[in-house]
Amino acid sequence: MSTTRRNFLNTLTKGAAAASIAPLVGNVLDNDFTLSPESGVTPIVTEPAASSDYSAEHYRPPYKIGMGGVALGNGFKEADDLESLQAMQAAWDAGIRYYDTSPWYGLGQSERRMGNFLHKKDKKEYVISTKVGRLMYPDANFTHQLWKGRLNFNYKYDYTADGVRKSIEDSLLRLGIPALDIVYIHDLSPDNKDFNGKWLDYFKIAQNGAMKELTKMRSEGLIKAWGLGVNTIEPAMKALDVADPDIFLSATQYSLVKHKDDLEVLFPACEKRGVSIVVGAPLAAGLLAGQDRYLYAGEKPADIMAKYEKMKKVAAAHKVDLRTAALQFTAAPAVVASTIPGIRSVKQANENAASIKATIPADFWAELKKEKLIEENAPTPKAS
Repeated sequence: MSTTRRNFLNTLTKGAAAASIAPLVGNVLDNDFTLSPESGVTPIVTEPAASSDYSAEHYRPPYKIGMGGVALGNGFKEADDLESLQAMQAAWDAGIRYYDTSPWYGLGQSERRMGNFLHKKDKKEYVISTKVGRLMYPDANFTHQLWKGRLNFNYKYDYTADGVRKSIEDSLLRLGIPALDIVYIHDLSPDNKDFNGKWLDYFKIAQNGAMKELTKMRSEGLIKAWGLGVNTIEPAMKALDVADPDIFLSATQYSLVKHKDDLEVLFPACEKRGVSIVVGAPLAAGLLAGQDRYLYAGEKPADIMAKYEKMKKVAAAHKVDLRTAALQFTAAPAVVASTIPGIRSVKQANENAASIKATIPADFWAELKKEKLIEENAPTPKAS
C-alpha cells in the first residue's frame, strides 16, 4: 500500500476532499427535482431486545431498517436518475438512515446515484456500507442479465490488500462522500459461478490480503467495521475462524421462507463473538412483496413456493400484510442490527418504513409456528 494512497484515504476520511469530489457526482437533476429541507424526521433506530442479553462487541449500525442499493443499480429493470433520487429522498424523509451499496450494483451506477443524494448530507447523520472484491474498468459493450440498461464498465476480481484500497478510493469518488462506515468483502462464496468452484482459492487471497488490510483500516479509523457480504453461510463461518470481522451482510439466507441455516448455525456463532448481522434480501428479492421472482437466480423452488402460498393464507386469515411480516421477522433476532430491503420508488420507501413500525398480532406468529411454516425457535416481533 503506497503512502500516496494511504494519504488519499486519510484526506477523504477527514472530509477535506469532499467539496472537490462532489462535482464528480454532479446534480444532473437541477431543473427537475429539489431536495426537501430537513424536517426533523426521527431516524428509525434499533430498540434493545428485551428477551436477549446479546451485546455487540464490535461496531453495530444503530438503524433497524436500511435501504439496499440493488434497484439503484438497475437490478432486474432499468430505473432513471430522477426516480432514484426521489426514492432516496423518500427513504430519508421516512427516517431510513442506513444505506448499502456496491460497485457491483450496476457496475458503479448504484454508488453514483446514492452519492448524488448523500453527498449533500452531513456524514454524521447516516451510515453507509459498500463492498470490495471487484474493480471496475471501462467497457462500452459489457452486458449482464441482472443489470439492465447501459453499463459502460466491466469488472475483475481483486481481493488483495492493494485491490481493497483501490476499490475504496473508487467508491468514495463515485459516492462523492468523505468516508465509509462499513466495508463488506463481496461475493466471496461458493455460489459465485465466476469462481468455477474454486472459491477457497479466492478466500485464501482475501484472508492474506483484504481481511488484513480492512482490519488495519479499522485500526487507523478509516472505517468503523468490516465483514463479508455473501449469499451462503460457509464463508462467514470461515471468516470467524481466521479473522476478526465485525459484521456480516447475510443475503438470501434469512427470510420468512428460508432461515434455518442462519438461525441454527451462523447466528449463534456470531453472538459468541459479538458480531452482528445485516439481513440482505429480506423479501427474498421480491417474492414476499408479491413479485413473481425468488432471489437472483430466476428459479422458484417448489417447496419455497408451497410454503409461500400457505403463508399467504395465514396472513389473510389474520389480516396481516405478508411483506410487513417478512420485514419484521428479519429484524427480530437480537443479533440482527438491520434489515435492508431494496427501494426503487417513493412508494416502496414509505411502505418499508411503515411496515417496520406496524403492529402484528402474536396469534399470527403462533399459527406460522404451529403449521411449521417458520422454525419453532425463530424470534418474532412482540405485539405492542
